[in-house]
Amino acid sequence: MTSTFKQTTILAAAGAIALASTATAQEADRVLKFAHVYETSEPYHTCAVAANDALMEATGNRYGIEVFPASSLGKEVDINEGLGLGTVDIIYTGQLFAGRAYGPIAIGGAPYMFRDYAHWDAFRNSDLFGELSQGYTDATGNHIVAMTYYGNRHVTSNKPITAPGDMEGLKIRVPNAPLYMMFPMAVDANPTPIAFAEVYLALQQGTVDAQENPLPTIQAKKFYEVQTNINLTGHITDALLTIVGGPTWGSMDAADQETLSGILQDTAVCATDAIRESENALAQWFRDEGVQVNEIDRGPFIEAVKVMHNGDMATWDQETYDRLQAIGQ
Repeated sequence: MTSTFKQTTILAAAGAIALASTATAQEADRVLKFAHVYETSEPYHTCAVAANDALMEATGNRYGIEVFPASSLGKEVDINEGLGLGTVDIIYTGQLFAGRAYGPIAIGGAPYMFRDYAHWDAFRNSDLFGELSQGYTDATGNHIVAMTYYGNRHVTSNKPITAPGDMEGLKIRVPNAPLYMMFPMAVDANPTPIAFAEVYLALQQGTVDAQENPLPTIQAKKFYEVQTNINLTGHITDALLTIVGGPTWGSMDAADQETLSGILQDTAVCATDAIRESENALAQWFRDEGVQVNEIDRGPFIEAVKVMHNGDMATWDQETYDRLQAIGQ
């Protein structure tokens, strides 16, 4: 099967959850478990479900993919650990979670590390990203095969935030990975790690005052129901890594590794395109829902964070940082 045909298959099938695909996955000789923490309505999931058809066709039903959404196989820390244990075969994970095992790979998930989408896109296709991915493999035995655009992360709250001082003392939920704390710490907020599946309730009950995520995620997880303001901080141009566990990868021959990798790369394109389209329309959608969406001057926020880029929290060296900043210039 050609790459173009595979991608066309995925894009066509991803228009729905494709329940038939989930059923036919069981007909494969071997079913790969693909775990993530996102909702079934999100493109990460629908595109991954659709990948089953492409993999079964490409391998003559020797391999299929069953997708486990919404933390059904564990929280993000759990599914990362599961890769090495062989309890999951494929995951989506944030760069900062992968950075727990190999620090330099986290640089792409740090706040205000990219100028814009074009800078991020150039990075994911760069030699630097290839080298960082190999470093992660050397450290863990697992294989990064694709990167999917997750969106620009923005702060939601119950008050307008237009300047760094507005975040002083704000108790803000962040994912449970240390570098997610860099942005809140730079603006004197109070970062509070809470598992993704528990965020809605934490906001509803006032356990935290705020959270941060891209617009498509804010919509999918319905955070706008329990937060009155979306503040367009755009503080992280975020992405998900698609990782195949070492035990799974090692059990496949080279041809099947190449086939699986190509299909998962097409899946990343499918989800990236859908997220970009959604992101472009959602600010107005939220306004129509009665949410206050605040445009802000990001300059002061950027200046507050940049002084921390190569400080004590950095898990990369100066050379890696300089190479990333030089991409696309």
